[in-house]
Amino acid sequence: MSGYLRRLATTGAAYTAASVLSKLIAVALLPVYTRYLSPGDYGAAEVLFASVVAASIFIRFGAIEALLRFYYKTEEDPRAVVSTSFAALFWTATAGALIALPFARPLSEALLDEPATDLMRIAIGGLWVLTLFEFLLTIFRLEERARAYFVTTLANVLVTIGLTVALVVGADEGARGLLLGSYAAGGAFVLGLIWVHRRRLSLLIDRALLRRLLRFGLPTMPAELTLYSLNFIDRIIIVRLVGLAEAGLYALAVKFSQSVNVLVRGFQLAWPPLAYSIEDDREAARFYALVVTWFVAGAAFVVTGIWLLARWIVRTLAAPEFFASYEAVGLITAALTLYALSQVLIVILGRTGRTELSLPATVAAMAVNIALNLALVPDLGIVGAGIALLASYTVLLGLMYGFTQRLFPVPYEWIRLARCVAVAAVLIGAGDLLLPTEGIEGLAGRVGLWVAFPVLLAASGFLTSGERRALAIVKQPKSMIKKLQLLLGGEGSEATRDPAGDRQVKAEDGGVGRRGTVPEAYEAELRDEDSRN
Repeated sequence: MSGYLRRLATTGAAYTAASVLSKLIAVALLPVYTRYLSPGDYGAAEVLFASVVAASIFIRFGAIEALLRFYYKTEEDPRAVVSTSFAALFWTATAGALIALPFARPLSEALLDEPATDLMRIAIGGLWVLTLFEFLLTIFRLEERARAYFVTTLANVLVTIGLTVALVVGADEGARGLLLGSYAAGGAFVLGLIWVHRRRLSLLIDRALLRRLLRFGLPTMPAELTLYSLNFIDRIIIVRLVGLAEAGLYALAVKFSQSVNVLVRGFQLAWPPLAYSIEDDREAARFYALVVTWFVAGAAFVVTGIWLLARWIVRTLAAPEFFASYEAVGLITAALTLYALSQVLIVILGRTGRTELSLPATVAAMAVNIALNLALVPDLGIVGAGIALLASYTVLLGLMYGFTQRLFPVPYEWIRLARCVAVAAVLIGAGDLLLPTEGIEGLAGRVGLWVAFPVLLAASGFLTSGERRALAIVKQPKSMIKKLQLLLGGEGSEATRDPAGDRQVKAEDGGVGRRGTVPEAYEAELRDEDSRN
C-alpha cells in the first residue's frame, strides 16, 4: 500500500509543480488583464475557450481515453496504439476545424449573442491546436517523462502569457488578444512536439486497431461531453439571460476557484494510471477508500480557505468592476472538488469495463444544471449559477456512487469523510455569520479560522493510530530526512519497479516499460487552464 501511495505522491507532485508555477504567474497577471479588459470582453473570450474544449471532446471520439487504457494491454502493440490514435485524432481535428470555419458568424451569434466572426475563427483554429496538444503531452505521461512534461508545459505557459500580454496590453486587442495569444503559442508547441515524437507518430490508421479503440473510447465521449457541459452551458445561459458582463464575472470567479486545481491537478493526472495498475481487487478497493479520505481532507482545507478569503482575494487581484465575482467563488470551488471526486468513480467504471454507465449519471447532472440555471440565474446571477453547478455535481457523484458500488464495492471511510465536511462547514459558517466582511479584523479572523482546520480535524478523531505515528516523524527532522532519502533513493533512470512486486522491469523504447510504467490521464476539464490566464 505504501508503494502505491509513494507513486501517487511522486508523480502527482511532478505534474503539480508546473501547475503551481504557472498559477503563480497567472495570478500575478490577473490585475493587468482585468484592467485592460472589460467584463464583457473577458466573458466573450472565456465562453469561446469553453466552447473549444467542448468541441474538442466531441471530435476526439474518446481516442485519448482509449490510448490511456490500451497502451498497457498485453495483447496490444503500444507503438501501434500511439500511432493509430494520433492519426485518427489528427484527421478528425483537421476535418472538424475545416467544417466549422464557414459557419464562424452564426456560431458566434449562437454562443455570444452577437456577431464576432473574427473571434470565432481564432477559436476554431484553437480547436485543432488544443486537441493535438493534449494528445502530444499525453505521450510524455505514457513514458513517465515528468521532466519533459514539466519543461514543455511551463514553457508553453510562459510563451503564451508573454504573447497574450503583448497583444492585450501593448496592442490593445482585448478578447482577440486573449484568444490569439493562447492558440498561436499553442500551435507553435504542437509543431515542436510533433517533431519530438515524430518516430512514434503516423498519419496512417490501422483500421482493426481503431475499431477496438473506438469500442472502448466512444462510450466515454457522450459522458465526458455532458460532464464538461456543466462548465459550459451555464456560461451560455448567463450570456443569454443577464449578458456578457455577468458572464465575465462568472468566468473570473471560476478562475479564482480553480486555485483548488493546484491540489486537484496532480491528483487527476497521477490517479487513473495508478488505480488501473493495482491488479488485486481487494487491495485496490482498500487503497481507493484511503485515497478518497485523504483527498477530501486536503480539498476541504483548500475550499475552506478560498471560501473564507474570497473577498480579499478578488479585491487584491482584480479591478474594482470585477469585485462582485467573489460571490460565486466559494460555491464553484466546492463544486470543482466534487468533480474531482467523480473522477475516482469514473476510473472505477473504467476498471470494470462498464464505461457506458457514466452517461446516464452525467445526463442527469446536466439536466439538473440546466434547470437550476434557468430558474436561479435571472434573480441570483452568478450566485445562482454557482448553486446550480454545486447541485449538479452532487447529483453526479451520488449516481456514480450507486453505479460503482454495485460493480466494484469500495469500503469508503464514511465517518472520517463526515468529519472533514463537518469541520469545513462549521468554519465557513462561523466566518460568514460572525466575522466582519472587510478590514484587517475580518481578514485576520478568517485566516485564523482557516489555519484552525487541521487542528480541529485532528481533535475530532480523524487520524488513525498508524497515521498519528507516521505524522510523529515530523517532530524528528533527522529521522524524517533519512526516511525521505530511503524513499527517493534507488529509483534508477533505466528501470522502473513492477507494481506487483520488487522485481525491476527494464525500460525500452526511450524509457517506456510495458509493466513498469503507467499512462497518465489527461482530463478534458483541465483544458490547459494555466496558459489561458
